[in-house]
Amino acid sequence: MTRRAAILGASVTLQHVPELVRYGSKPSRAPRRIPQILAALRSYEAAVAYAPNQTCIGNLSPELLREHPRPWWHDAIAAEAVGPFGEILPQFAFYELMAEVDQFGLVRLKEDPGPGDLPLYHNGEVLGAFSAAHESDEALSARVLLENLACKASAVHATRCLLAQTGVDPDSISYVMGSGEEAIGDRYQRGGGNLGKAVAEAAGLVQASGCDVKAFCAGPVHALILAGALVEAGIHERVAVIAGGALAKLGMKFEGALEHETPILEDLLAGMAIVVGPADQPGMMTMRMDATGRHRVSAGSSQRALLDDLVGVPLSTMGRSLEDIEVYALELHNPEITEPAGGGNVPDRNYRLLAGFGVLRGELIQSDIPRFVRQHGLPGFCPTQGHFASAIPWLPHALSRSRQGGITRTMLLAKGSLFLGRMTRLWDGASITLEV
Repeated sequence: MTRRAAILGASVTLQHVPELVRYGSKPSRAPRRIPQILAALRSYEAAVAYAPNQTCIGNLSPELLREHPRPWWHDAIAAEAVGPFGEILPQFAFYELMAEVDQFGLVRLKEDPGPGDLPLYHNGEVLGAFSAAHESDEALSARVLLENLACKASAVHATRCLLAQTGVDPDSISYVMGSGEEAIGDRYQRGGGNLGKAVAEAAGLVQASGCDVKAFCAGPVHALILAGALVEAGIHERVAVIAGGALAKLGMKFEGALEHETPILEDLLAGMAIVVGPADQPGMMTMRMDATGRHRVSAGSSQRALLDDLVGVPLSTMGRSLEDIEVYALELHNPEITEPAGGGNVPDRNYRLLAGFGVLRGELIQSDIPRFVRQHGLPGFCPTQGHFASAIPWLPHALSRSRQGGITRTMLLAKGSLFLGRMTRLWDGASITLEV
């Protein structure tokens, strides 16, 4: 009998780091606006009580979030910082975590910044400094290393939460794949990477090796597919897929927030961790490795071609219709971040495109579109951390519901903007269907 791969567990964590927002790519290029940015940041208590964040860590379902009146930021809810899928870490605790996983003396809490250092702020005061590792290597500057160490620390946080929640033996995980948006390296190999192995070391996965998988926002789904293949091939018994937060994207859409007098909600780093292993128990959510979606080079870059490759082909392979998939997880960006910046409601737009694809396939009629979006779609609840919002945060919800008999089939679908790297004009994408 062919060995099947299954999702054994998944965690999602958030790290509230408002005073690192100034080091996001967009804010750092607008130094005169830093006072305005600081004035628009929210407290840790407000971040914890924010309904989309509670959805991320599992204390609120996406359906209840959809019914919750907007603006969500205006209506705090009774909330806890810890949920069944992860937790929301306060800023000082995150600084301490960065210091813990730092092996090179980059984080110097309670020390004054020197030349080339970045000040670390807490409660409006300088708490310490973050150092460069080389005086002339741009890839080892304080700013780049802060991005990378923040990514490592947030991934470690998610991995530790995963191990605590699932009870998985750390020694049983033999491979770890990093799938975030960092580019770890030096001037000779700027994206050499292997955050996967660095996180394995810090999280106590001492029997693991690892590597990184890069594909812009589609990276985590690509990595998940590769993890399933490694398990089904018998190369590894258990594989972890991890990703940390993208510090460069903090405050990315601050201009829209300031213009519309809303809080700056891009004050969170995100972390995720998933463990894949053999489907050796009944009722597990298995991976349909025979029906993965891949965006072919020959397909071109139209939305129709993308959806045909990522949704249509896998459905045909499985002998399923569009409505046989109970929930599709697409780009789950929080609309309260994207709408003030002029980007609209990204999930709603994408679900309507998916429903329109069903109309073109003859499976739906035009009047079915609103019903399909509500029945098979999700509201956006994720920070705009790029890779983080692409489908994966739905995974812990899907696992929980599958165990309770509430869902039997879901598809994770991610797109990647390869053209941003100026090496090709292509899009990318990947999808995987999970079923009980």
